[in-house]
Amino acid sequence: MAFRIGPDDFKPESDIMSSVTDEILAPTPMREASTNTKPRFTLPANSCDVHFHVFEPGYPCVQRPHYSFPDGNLAKYLAVCNHLGIDRMVLVQPSYYGTDNRLTIDTLTKLGGRARGVVMVEETVTDAELDRFHAAGVRAIRLDLFARAKWPRDELHRYIERMLDKTRPRGWHIQFYTPGYVVRDLIPFLATLRDDFVIDHMGYMLEEDGLSRADFDRLLDLMKTGGAWLKLSGPYRIAKAKGYKAVEHLAKAIVETRPERAIWGSDWPHLTDGSRDTGELVNLLVDWIPDEKIRRQVLVENPAALFEFER
Repeated sequence: MAFRIGPDDFKPESDIMSSVTDEILAPTPMREASTNTKPRFTLPANSCDVHFHVFEPGYPCVQRPHYSFPDGNLAKYLAVCNHLGIDRMVLVQPSYYGTDNRLTIDTLTKLGGRARGVVMVEETVTDAELDRFHAAGVRAIRLDLFARAKWPRDELHRYIERMLDKTRPRGWHIQFYTPGYVVRDLIPFLATLRDDFVIDHMGYMLEEDGLSRADFDRLLDLMKTGGAWLKLSGPYRIAKAKGYKAVEHLAKAIVETRPERAIWGSDWPHLTDGSRDTGELVNLLVDWIPDEKIRRQVLVENPAALFEFER
């Protein structure tokens, strides 16, 4: 199976840095917040977007980012939140900054208690630094398995265990940014874990990468019995040109399987298409989760529990 780079992909550590292309994508400008479609429902108080990124000038990016500097600063994101009714948010470290988390920590400091963070770290990160991150609002470590997709699976297992050794003492969890075929290969190992972990973008199981509904059903089985949480995020990453209806059955299956383990993220600023309508993504929840009580669970209660927001 061919190794495929995702739109937010970068290989952050020098010992694994190799790319299938030298192309640097150019993100399009962000649409004005007021032009996003208004939600078809009133978002409940403390609704949380569990997956967004920010980019600000003055912070060094990695040596070879996969895209140029995006038009996605904090002020623009907060304007979108105000327009749509999003009260809480989880800032996920983008691969553009690699394991330099200074912008993430500075942003969490600005946002205060309404925000939590997910960092990317080197294996050499110190306990003191992790403790400092915790005090700032960090509650998870993101593992970029696009960057490690060619690693032998037993080596991946050991890497994940080493990172779990860093999260367990703090009550954090692991988040996987990974191709779907790596998810498929990891399912037997992940089934042995009793730790919480989150898989981005509904498992990222692309048909063009050879993934089947049977593979997705195995992921749902993992969600039933293990520590798996799935993000209802990035539907355009899976649907591609087929449109959002093409992934509706996947989102519904996640919610129906274990609604208390589903969370929603905007994936703002929608790299690399800044013109994407975030309000349209919110409105997908009307069809994905027609039950208002369960929708509140996904938007409010689940992220509050996972990220330790005040309740």
